[in-house]
Amino acid sequence: MSKSIRCAIYTRKSTEEGLEQDFNSLDAQREACEAFVHSQKSLRWVIINKRYDDGGISGGTMDRPALKNLLADIDDGSVDLVVVYKVDRLTRSLMDFSRIIETFDERDVSFVSVTQQFNTANSMGRLTLNVLLSFAQFEREVTAERIRDKISASKKKGMWMGGQVPLGYDATDKKLTINTAEANTVRKVFELYQKLKSVPEVVIQTKELGIVTKVRHLKNHRSGGIPFTRGHLYYLLRNPIYIGEVRHKGTSFSGQHSPIIDRATWDEVQQLLDLQAPSRQSKTNSNQACLFTGLIYDETGDRLCPSHAKKGQRRYLYYISKRLTHDPKDTEGAWRLPAKELERTILHAVKDFLGNECQWIKSMEASSVENLERIRKTSSELVEQLESFNYSIARQSVQTHFHRITVAPGSITVILQIENTEHNIDIPFHTKRRGVESKIIIGGQKSELTSPDPNLVKVVQRSHAWWSALTEEEGVSIKSLASRNKMNAADVTRLLPLAFLAPEIVEAIFDGRQPIDLNVEKIK
Repeated sequence: MSKSIRCAIYTRKSTEEGLEQDFNSLDAQREACEAFVHSQKSLRWVIINKRYDDGGISGGTMDRPALKNLLADIDDGSVDLVVVYKVDRLTRSLMDFSRIIETFDERDVSFVSVTQQFNTANSMGRLTLNVLLSFAQFEREVTAERIRDKISASKKKGMWMGGQVPLGYDATDKKLTINTAEANTVRKVFELYQKLKSVPEVVIQTKELGIVTKVRHLKNHRSGGIPFTRGHLYYLLRNPIYIGEVRHKGTSFSGQHSPIIDRATWDEVQQLLDLQAPSRQSKTNSNQACLFTGLIYDETGDRLCPSHAKKGQRRYLYYISKRLTHDPKDTEGAWRLPAKELERTILHAVKDFLGNECQWIKSMEASSVENLERIRKTSSELVEQLESFNYSIARQSVQTHFHRITVAPGSITVILQIENTEHNIDIPFHTKRRGVESKIIIGGQKSELTSPDPNLVKVVQRSHAWWSALTEEEGVSIKSLASRNKMNAADVTRLLPLAFLAPEIVEAIFDGRQPIDLNVEKIK
């Protein structure tokens, strides 16, 4: 047997006139609604024994006690259908009507207007509702367009249109006026950048000088007053508000406020920033080169960010602690790990884990074992995607299945998600420096996936080429080899014996299996 439909009757009158009478407008509305509900008795409609009456309150506001009470009861799940005499008794605002109906829909509550045959419990009523909501959406969009047009026209006249007041100014009567103390801070930042020509260096200097961001006093809390980060500085140095201009959609217009920075200083700073800004292509390549961007954290919860260093034409990629991007000198406890080696280490461990079914099935919930074949298939596809030479495929797979990677002293923890089941993979490791680079050692042994040292490979190959030239070409000597390679003859003499290394040693160097601390200087 179907359950009863609990009906709440809502009534409203805009003025208080006549409400003192024994039978007033609210009673008349309720009587008509009750008669309609009784006519639907076959559908098991029943009236809730509670009155929702708003007398003397306009339909243009949502601040109505009975309406709030009704919405609260709907939220509690004690109402199935709302009955009104006419739609405008509920609200006279299309915007408010749209919001009320959204609340009804969220709780599966229907809506009936007695005199207008408007009933969202049937298909025709829902069609009518959709038409009304379309007009409400149209009204919202037209209003938004008017606001955007007004903002655009005002900014073209140089007016400040609100928002957060920039450092160096106060908002007085909706206009920007110079705050003398803060203006001096702005000038000092521009002066430091002109002198140091490096945003990271300016970050360090402002921190040492105690220069902080603008303090803002809001209703319940205070914000700002913190040391500058690179983001703060780039925004400040690029903001044309400081030369008396207002920016709108990439174009600057002459403002109605006074400038803090002179044009010559501004132009010099912009030129320096443009020269130091990485190209769009290099940003894209850097992004694509780092597979685990946004997923790696250290043991304190600090994110490891992609970074790079350049030596000559060679580019070295790293994952570094986020605080190093703000203060490169804050190295205590910070991480700086070679990106490619870290990624190879993690991917190798994950593929090993997925290849050992007995190992990962232990971490599955009992209910998931029934879906073993589906999980096997997902794991197999994941391995294929991770081994793909296509960055987009591998990155998509990482974003789908890698929940979080945590780097802590002695271990890397990977939280892998397969078919709604999480698997924790612990990888013991430590780092060891070789030259300027840190190498990752897995479980006390060098990672199988560590790439060969290009410098070692180069000197071994060159020594073999030199020996061949000495023995097979006429007139070739150590002196001529040194001249040909722009080297000292003594260096050629020291490196030439590498042509006679044992085959096992040469193979280990070419495979990257040599001792972690072996470098060119040691092998000489």
